[in-house]
Amino acid sequence: MKALCFHEHGSQDVLRYEEVPEPAVGPGQVLVEVKSCALNHLDIWVRKGWPGLKLEMPHWGGSDVAGVIARVGEGVEGWKEGERVVIDPGINAGEDELTRRGEHSVSPGYHILGEHIRGGLAQFVAAPAGNLMAIPDHVDFRPAAAPLLVTITAWRMLMHRAALRAGETVLIVGAGGGVNTMATQIAKLAGATVYVVASNARKAAQAYDLGADHVIDRSQVDWGREIMRLTDRRGADVVVDNVGAATLNTSMKAVARGGRIVIVGNTSGPEVEIDIRYIFSKQISIIGSLMGSHQDFREINGLLWSGRLRPVIDTVMPMSEGREAFAMMERSDQFGKIVLEPR
Repeated sequence: MKALCFHEHGSQDVLRYEEVPEPAVGPGQVLVEVKSCALNHLDIWVRKGWPGLKLEMPHWGGSDVAGVIARVGEGVEGWKEGERVVIDPGINAGEDELTRRGEHSVSPGYHILGEHIRGGLAQFVAAPAGNLMAIPDHVDFRPAAAPLLVTITAWRMLMHRAALRAGETVLIVGAGGGVNTMATQIAKLAGATVYVVASNARKAAQAYDLGADHVIDRSQVDWGREIMRLTDRRGADVVVDNVGAATLNTSMKAVARGGRIVIVGNTSGPEVEIDIRYIFSKQISIIGSLMGSHQDFREINGLLWSGRLRPVIDTVMPMSEGREAFAMMERSDQFGKIVLEPR
């Protein structure tokens, strides 16, 4: 089979669309023929690598997978070849224990498809049968795959970790990323007033289209000052900041007293020097979040497939043009997701 893989960490130049061995299918697993796989910033970070990340090479990413069951492994019941499925990208060895404790969390043995193990940027991918969910007949492969990781991440981040309540205000720092396009919709669905920071007029208009109540075009105004003006100097109850180094200090000024800043990423860099006086003087909670449970996965797909949330797809490209797809994402050219297909 072919995969969009790399043999060493590095820039987009290390990516190759080439022949690799088809994955083995172990007991309790299924082999899925990939029809659509969406990119995430996670794929950039994994390709670049970080200290302590040890992968079997060649490696290929891809956490958002929709496809057709090609083969069923030993001991798998309830699934058959030819069924259309999506794969929960969170492989959580200890979830049953956490569920018994009533926690919306992930276990120490948690793995993400495409990060710790080879993912869906290939013609076939192997996954645990327990991670599958059947795609309804009215849903195509592209919209089924595109929102998976970002929606489960945004759902857990806002609903469980930040404990967002109806009537609160939410500030989302960045308009076009996958998590933020879904966070905008989820916050509105929860009954919040949503403020979004966009990088230009085009993305501002698209954020309004997703339901944002107020959009700040940071190319025209200082967004930190503008959010304080719009909220009568109160700030936002919840700030979603997945940018990191470039924005966190402004987010700390923009959050309301007693508010929460929730973080699931760091697209501008992970190391930030902060003034901790903001934390205790304003009684700010800084909250980290990561993915979600199988139950979260089922809930978000129910919302997506019923039309209460909608996938946001910017571009569909052949997997063979994966280098350019990565370049688009690293330039932040897209609004929503880039979907790749094996061809």
